[in-house]
Formats: sequence, C-alpha cells, structure tokens
Amino acid sequence: MRERVELIQTTMGPGRVTVCGDGDSLLAIGHGAGGQSWSKDILASRDAALERGWVVALVDQPWRVAGRKVADRPPVLDDAWVPIVESLRTTNGARRLVVAGRSAGARVACRTSSRLGADAVLCLAFPLHLPGRPAASRIDELRLPIDAGLPVRVVQGERDPFGGPDEVRAGITDPSVVVAVPGTHSISATARVREVVSTWLASLPGE
Repeated sequence: MRERVELIQTTMGPGRVTVCGDGDSLLAIGHGAGGQSWSKDILASRDAALERGWVVALVDQPWRVAGRKVADRPPVLDDAWVPIVESLRTTNGARRLVVAGRSAGARVACRTSSRLGADAVLCLAFPLHLPGRPAASRIDELRLPIDAGLPVRVVQGERDPFGGPDEVRAGITDPSVVVAVPGTHSISATARVREVVSTWLASLPGE
C-alpha cells in the first residue's frame, strides 16, 4: 500500500497525516487519547474505505507528534483538527468528506463536523461517559451531527464500559445509527468493523 506522510502546521504545533488511496472522497480518521499506535478498528475502517475507492488520512494530533503521553483538552484538539482536515480536503480536491475518530477522536469529529462542512461522521467506540459515571454523559456531542441531518454511524463494543450500544441508542432519536460489535472499548472484531464501515460508506449519497 502506497502511503505519503506529511506534517501540517497548526497553532498547536505540527500534526502528522498518513494518506493513502485515490479518489475524490476523503475519510479523515482521528485517534483516541492514549498510545502512539493505530488501533485495529481504525485500520479496519481504513481498509474498508480503500476498498471502496476512498482516500484515507490517518491524522496524528500535535500532542502525539510531540511524543506527549497525555492528550490536549477538547478545545485544543478541535482547533488542531480543523485546519489539518481543511488542508487535506483542499490538497486532495475531495468532493466528499467523512470525518471519523475513535473514542476521544470520535468526540472531535462530532464537535467539528459542522465547522468542516462534513458530509457524514463515523464514530468508533464513542465514549459516552467515563466508566461507572453514566450521569456525566457526552450524548450532546453525538447529537450535534445527528441534529444537523448528517449521516452518522456509531460502531460500539457490546461490553464497552464507556457506554454500551443500548446506552448510546437511548440518547438519540434514531437507534439504527448505532451498530453493536463484539468487544469492549477496545474493538478487536476487525472483520465485522470492516463490514459495517464498508456497508455504511456504500449507503452514503453519491456512492
């Protein structure tokens, strides 16, 4: 697989993008709040999009590029993500843009979807709440793109301590947005993730 890696400057420092594929549709995927590697569900989503002829960009936030172990706060993450994705869209001449992320990255994708003029949002393991703290819900962030009328897909582990599929469904108007897959917050059912993402991308307008 041919990839290109480049740094994109932001006011928070450089972000890093790993881009592969060809086409006029772009899937930009952000990572979670921990670790320096790409999770299996992100890579499965990337592969599903590549098979459908999409350009895929894996976006490393500036805090990760700098080698820090702790993620920046949400407003900082958003302000770094937006110019990176805008640059990617311009560089690739993308006709369509799907913003995506895993865990904290899914929150970023939801919060910034309108600012970016995204066409759809993909959430992997959306962190509805901290384990054991269901009252501190982040459902309002997930509702942002849904209420804006964007197609949204949430791929959620059946035993996710950050909020299971039924918990997420209970907070939104359309429960079909959420697809349950085997696993916890770390989704390792890659074949199933790949199938779900491929089917959803194929259902988007313009396919």
